[in-house]
Amino acid sequence: MKAIGRFFGYYKPHKRLFIIDLICSFAISVCNMFYPMIARNIMNNYVPNQNLRLLIVWAIVMAAIYAVKSVLTFIVGYWGHVLGVRIQGDMRKDLFNHIERLPFSYFDENKTGSVMSRIINDLFEVSELAHHGPEDVFNSCISVIGALVMLCTINPILALIVLCYIPLMLFFAIRARGSMNKAFEDSRKKVAEINAEIESSVSGVRVTKAYNAENTEEKKFAAVNSRFKKARAEAYRAMGVFHGGMSAFNDFLYLLALVSGGLLFYFGKITGPDFTAYILYITMLLAPLRTLVALFEQIQDGMTGFKRFCQLMDMPTEYEPETPVPADLCGDIVFDNVTFGYKSKEKEVLKGVSFTIGSGKTVALVGSSGGGKTTICHLLPRFYLRDGGTISIGGVDINDVSSADLRDKIAVVQQDVFLFSGSVRDNILYGSPEKSEAEMIVAAKRANIHDYVMTLPDGYDTEVGERGVKLSGGQKQRIAIARAFLKNPPILILDEATSALDNMTEMQIQTALSELSRGRTTLVVAHRLSTVKNADEILVVTDGRITERGTHAELIENEGLYAELYRYQFKTE
Repeated sequence: MKAIGRFFGYYKPHKRLFIIDLICSFAISVCNMFYPMIARNIMNNYVPNQNLRLLIVWAIVMAAIYAVKSVLTFIVGYWGHVLGVRIQGDMRKDLFNHIERLPFSYFDENKTGSVMSRIINDLFEVSELAHHGPEDVFNSCISVIGALVMLCTINPILALIVLCYIPLMLFFAIRARGSMNKAFEDSRKKVAEINAEIESSVSGVRVTKAYNAENTEEKKFAAVNSRFKKARAEAYRAMGVFHGGMSAFNDFLYLLALVSGGLLFYFGKITGPDFTAYILYITMLLAPLRTLVALFEQIQDGMTGFKRFCQLMDMPTEYEPETPVPADLCGDIVFDNVTFGYKSKEKEVLKGVSFTIGSGKTVALVGSSGGGKTTICHLLPRFYLRDGGTISIGGVDINDVSSADLRDKIAVVQQDVFLFSGSVRDNILYGSPEKSEAEMIVAAKRANIHDYVMTLPDGYDTEVGERGVKLSGGQKQRIAIARAFLKNPPILILDEATSALDNMTEMQIQTALSELSRGRTTLVVAHRLSTVKNADEILVVTDGRITERGTHAELIENEGLYAELYRYQFKTE
């Protein structure tokens, strides 16, 4: 009941349109009631009495009713679907906004294709249900009740026979619905798997071609497609049982009507025109029953989609303090005995990490891959909640500050730069849309990307392609740096920002990064140790712990892991 209430809550902003839709549906049902009764009167009265005038009058009345019905059908068909689309749009907006506020851990454990399926496929079925569900149920119920009332006016015994038969149909429908529910829900999950596989394959198509791995991708897709076909076949088997049973019930209702009505006509309890009207009302009764049967499948798809919608909407959003502390977040960054482990891995990644970054100073994190360097960078802007210890900026615990205030003070430049589809301008201004054109150009010049942008056909309005595919790695990195310059935050995180670049490009980018870091509190993760020689302090992170710390000269003198790594890289380079 709670889910139903939640579903109908989306009708509230559109209640006027919903009421119009129901009124028109009701009027259509009423219009359908006239034909059998008028036909009965014509056969009982007007034709036998040769009353041509009334025959013509009622023919004109029927024509007017059909004209009104066509207008009402247009309203229901057009505005009813508009109602469904508007409700779908509201749900999609709420779902997208909620997804944007989910924690990083959700995206670690859920594939992009699966999330897309929730937003697109599921909500399409929900919108169809939002339009057709209440309208068809209301229309069908009115038609069934109206037909039964009219049958009572013809002969109460015939009406009672039909009334006793209908509950048997409903009992079967309810029993068959259970297996359909499970089968269609499983089918929906397999659709999400297919979406995820397609998204992964299309995104990685360049790697696939580079390694001639088309056959591998085809086999992976064939496997998930096979599971989908099997699940869908099982869903249609359950649906076939349902439709087959309901079809048999419909046919036997016709048979029952013919036999019972025929017997009463034979024994003179009803007239020939009454018998004809009775059969017409049975036909009218079967139409809404068939609609209800078809509606079961739509309800199944729609409610399964809405259930998955609710599951995602009920996912807890990213942590926010109940009473956030207003803070400028200026001063030293302090990690005090911080512990953390990713829930999906069930393994502790950081084990009592403690260090301080003085205001305006640069601290570098080095060490082997998987040691916890990037995790430290993720904890500072609170992409993940620490398990233990404290992280503070200027004496203020970051858990006491709103995520918006916290991240407003931090810029992140990563190794894997993500550019959004759009222009160079859009990507530099991303996160700082209020900045002026002049400020954007200054930021681009400081990142050494302005001169290149001016050589492009449309300058700053040039499209970068999906994920910046039209640009080189160095160009994308410069745009990311320009984005950080424009944001102008007091705290900067450089997470292996140059490790994927060649030496010449790295030297050029390093100049821009040095300019960007000046006067800011900076946390650097470095793969090439030569880039962090001038850091105020270097921390060696090994297996979630800080095993060495000091300046470059001090660590070289200590002859520890850092000195070993540095000599190895120096020799290699």
